[in-house]
Order: sequence, then C-alpha cells, then structure tokens
Amino acid sequence: MAWTDDNEPRPAAERTDAELVTRCRGGDERAWAELVERYSRYVYAISVQGFRLSPHDAEDVFQDTFARIYDRLDGLRDDEAFRPWLAQLTRRICLDRIRENGRTLPFDEVAELDGAADALERLDEALSVRDALGALSGNCQEILDRFFARDESYRTIGAALDLPSGTIASRISRCLASLRERLEGRKPVAVES
Repeated sequence: MAWTDDNEPRPAAERTDAELVTRCRGGDERAWAELVERYSRYVYAISVQGFRLSPHDAEDVFQDTFARIYDRLDGLRDDEAFRPWLAQLTRRICLDRIRENGRTLPFDEVAELDGAADALERLDEALSVRDALGALSGNCQEILDRFFARDESYRTIGAALDLPSGTIASRISRCLASLRERLEGRKPVAVES
C-alpha cells in the first residue's frame, strides 16, 4: 500500500510516477523506495534481456542507474517522462558496462543489440499492461490472473470463486474491456502511408 496526502494507505498503482518524483525531490524516503520498487525489475530486465549482461553486471547496472537517478532527479525536466528517462539512462549504463569489460562483440551480437530496441519496447509494453492490471479491481485481477497466467478453466475459476462457470466468461470479458480502456491512448497507433 502507498500513502495518501493524509497518510492513509492507498494502492501503489494509484500514485503516478510524477507524484513520486515530486515527493522524492522533497526528500520523501518512502516515495524513493516505492519508485525503486516499481522499476527495479524493469532496469534489471533491460540489462539482462535487452543487453544480455551477466547477472553480476546487471546488478552493477541496477546500482549505478538508481544512484545516478537519485543524484540527477532535479535535472528531469518533465516528471511524466520518468520511465523513458530511466530507460535511456539504463541503456547508456549497459553500454558503458560492455565497454568497461573490454568485451568485443561478434557481428551477430551487434545485430542482437540492434534488436534490443524491440526487446525494450516489449518490456515497456509489459510494464504498461502490469500497471493497468494493478489499477483494476481485485476481482478482475484475480480472474484475469487465473485465466491467462495460471491457465485455469472456467470451471476451475468458478469453483475457486464460488461462481457458476458460465459467469466467468462474462466477467473475463468485462475485465478485459476495463483493461482495454485503461490502455487506450498509451501507445500511438501506426498510420499506414
């Protein structure tokens, strides 16, 4: 749980990056902890999946990234652009780590790094979906998790939630519609030329 202005708990998904950044600038340690928690797996995934760094190097990148973010947070011009700023900084530190190690990349690995942009785009998309899922009601989160992540049948979900299995399909449909509404407008639609 996060906190409200009145120090009452509220779901962390309700607090925007911009709110956290503002609170961090004011010295709020809880906001800093929440920001690090929110993006720790993202930074690690960029390092390991995007740049294929070893777990040891990825941990170093993680430490360097958040240390620099902490030192340079006042330099962020648009608080709403925190995630792209974090991703760009992480990519630079990953490339620095590769250079520091004196690692020369064979041609096929260079091509893989060129494909890192695709991997990072998928990570951004996954993070957006995770954020949108976190903003749904607990019932929707549970039903969608059981159906898509755990691959449970309507009957199994219905038994676990004490609902008729026929009701599960309509609930999944409503929850997906709610998720779609939260995700609309987050990603520009490609325009055919």
